[in-house]
Amino acid sequence: MNNIIKHIFFDLDHTLWDFDKNSSLAFGMIFDKFKIHLELDSFLYIYQPINMKYWKLYRDEEVTKEELRRRRLIEAFDILGQKFSLEIIDEMAHDYIAFLPLNNHLIGGAKELLEYLNPKYNMHIITNGFKEVQNNKLSNSGIKHFFKTVTNSEEAGVKKPNPFIFEYAIKISGAATNNSIMIGDNYEADILGAEAIGLKTICFNYHREKLPEKNLQVFNLKQVKNYL
Repeated sequence: MNNIIKHIFFDLDHTLWDFDKNSSLAFGMIFDKFKIHLELDSFLYIYQPINMKYWKLYRDEEVTKEELRRRRLIEAFDILGQKFSLEIIDEMAHDYIAFLPLNNHLIGGAKELLEYLNPKYNMHIITNGFKEVQNNKLSNSGIKHFFKTVTNSEEAGVKKPNPFIFEYAIKISGAATNNSIMIGDNYEADILGAEAIGLKTICFNYHREKLPEKNLQVFNLKQVKNYL
């Protein structure tokens, strides 16, 4: 494969940037500031699947960015018997976005992989995350310089898995579908979305989900070197 690939498109959250760890640290800061008397691990156990649900709704254009930010907090706290005013919820949501890029742990092996790939390929980011946050994550984690372009769903006007965001990324990067590959963790958003325009893909399947046999997958980032 590597003799024809010239451009690599990466997802950011859960693929290179350790969203779960950094999110946990951001919520620790939220809990301290607002004096929330809950076990953080218990909150995250409830919150994380709710957050995934609302991100899917956001990808499918069924909720707005503001609704995503509010409702995931309201629903999680409600299950845990905690009630806050909408004003406080909005303040928490704002602070969470501000706190999130203050901690910038990467997925194990991410920087080493980027250093290995950098001399051989043009690398790019395609992300559904919010523009103002994603740019800070890339800069603060020390990996922004690896990427020639960063395509954000807010700029493209659609979210993964909509094929247009991949076409948009290909266009602004000067790449072509036949010399490019997409690497991401989300099977629906990253893999099926990229395949819809004919891109080759590698699924970083750290979730250990059951995928179709035809899909190329790795379970840690070091394994990407076997294919590129």
